[in-house]
Amino acid sequence: MSNSSQTQTWSQRFESALHPAIARFNASIGFDIELIEYDLTGSQAHARMLGHQGIIAPEEAEQIVAGLEQIRQEYRAGQFNPGVEAEDVHFAVERRLTELIGDAGKKLHTARSRNDQVGTDTRLYLRNQIDQIRQQLLDFQGALLTLAETYVETPIPGYTHLQRAQPVSLAHHLLAYVEMTARDWERLGEIRRRTNLCPLGSGALAGTTFPIDRHYTAQLLGFDRPYANSLDGVSDRDFAVEFLCAASLIMVHLSRLSEEVILWCSEEFGFVKLGDTCSTGSSIMPQKKNPDVPELVRGKTGRVFGHLQALLVLMKGLPLAYNKDLQEDKEALFDTVKTVQGCLEAMTILFSEGLSFRTARLEAAVSEDFSNATDVADYLAAKGVPFREAYNLVGKVVRTCLEAGKLLKDLTLEEWQALHPAFEADIYGAIAPQQVIAARNSFGGTGFAQVREALAAARDRHQTAIAAQQG
Repeated sequence: MSNSSQTQTWSQRFESALHPAIARFNASIGFDIELIEYDLTGSQAHARMLGHQGIIAPEEAEQIVAGLEQIRQEYRAGQFNPGVEAEDVHFAVERRLTELIGDAGKKLHTARSRNDQVGTDTRLYLRNQIDQIRQQLLDFQGALLTLAETYVETPIPGYTHLQRAQPVSLAHHLLAYVEMTARDWERLGEIRRRTNLCPLGSGALAGTTFPIDRHYTAQLLGFDRPYANSLDGVSDRDFAVEFLCAASLIMVHLSRLSEEVILWCSEEFGFVKLGDTCSTGSSIMPQKKNPDVPELVRGKTGRVFGHLQALLVLMKGLPLAYNKDLQEDKEALFDTVKTVQGCLEAMTILFSEGLSFRTARLEAAVSEDFSNATDVADYLAAKGVPFREAYNLVGKVVRTCLEAGKLLKDLTLEEWQALHPAFEADIYGAIAPQQVIAARNSFGGTGFAQVREALAAARDRHQTAIAAQQG
C-alpha cells in the first residue's frame, strides 16, 4: 500500500494522508529499528504494570506480553521487517501486535506516549551499550597490561614537543594509556547511573490521568528510579550528550596512541614492527606495510566529535518539552556506539597480536642523543652545585659536544673535569640510559621499581573492575 493512502495511527484528525515524500522524510524506521528489542522489553513492562494496576485486565496484559515476545522472535528470525509505511519502530510493533492478538493490542498504549516510550527505549539501549563498551575498555586495558609486563626494563625515548626529552620505560609509557582507559571506564560508569532513570509514565509531557505505578515499571526494567518531573522525563538528553562526551574522550585516547604507533612504525623511528594481521600493503609499492588500524581510528575520531557537536547544537534551542528535532539524536548515538566499539576491538587486536616492539632499535635510540643531559645537571646538583648553575653548565657542554660531533658518553674524564671539578668517574654510570631511567624512582615516575609497583597496582585495579563489571 502506498504512503498516500496508508492510514496512520494519528490520522483521523486529518482529512488527507501525508505526501509520500513527506512520509519518507518523517519516518525514522530506517534507523530506530535498532531499538526494537528495547521497545519490546519496555512495552512488556508497561503492559505488566497496566495489568498490575487493574487499568487493563490481567489476562489482557498476559496476552500483550506474549504477543510482544512473539514479535521479538519474528524479528530475530528475520520475519518482521517493517518498512517506511510504519513510520517508526513503536507504531510498527503496535500494529503487528494488534494483528496477532486483536483489540487487546490496542490497549498497550494506554497511559503512554511515544515521547516517554522513545525516551525509555533509548535509555535501555544506551545502558546496555555502555556495559559493552566498559567491558571492551577492560579488554583493551588487559592487552596493554600484558605488553607492559613484557617491557618493564625496555627503554624508549620520551618526548616533549615531539623532541627527544628523557628516556623512559616502555612499560611506563603503556601504563599512561592504562590510566586513561581507567578514567574512561569510571566515567562511563558515572554516566550509566545518570542514564538509568525511567521516563516511562511521563506521558507526552504532563503525566497521565490513569492510576499508573511508575516505580513498579522502573523496577521491572532495572532502572534506579523514575524521573521526578514529566517535562524533564520526555525532553532530557543530558545522558546522551554526556555519553558522546565520554565517547569523544575515549577516541581522543585511542587517537593519541594511534598517532604514536603510526610514528613508531615508520622507517624514521623504527620502534615497532607491524604484523600482517593488522596491516595492508600498497597497490603499487610492494615494499610498503601500512598502519591501517591506527590510521582508521585516528580518522574516525573526528566522526565521533561531529556527533557530539551536532547533539549540542540540536539541544541548545529546544523549548520544553518534546520536539521532533529529538529524532535526530538516534543516529548520532547509534553511529557513535558502533564506531567506539569497532575502534576498541581493532586496537585490542592490534596490541594483542598485531605489533611487536624492536627492542634493539629502542635501546640504540636512547643512546644516540642528549636526553641524559638533565641527569648531568642532577649529578652536579647532588654534589652541591646549585641546579640553575649546573643547568647552564650542561647547556654549554651539549653545545660543545654538538660542535665536536660527540655525545656526552664520548667525553673523557679529563674533559668532564675540565668543565667542572665535581665530575668523577661515576658520571658515566649516572648517564647510562638504564640508570637514567632507574634513577627516576619518585612516585609515579619511570624508575623500574616504581613501574613494577604501578604495574601491580594497575593489575589489581583491573581485576577489581572486572569483578565489578561481572557483578
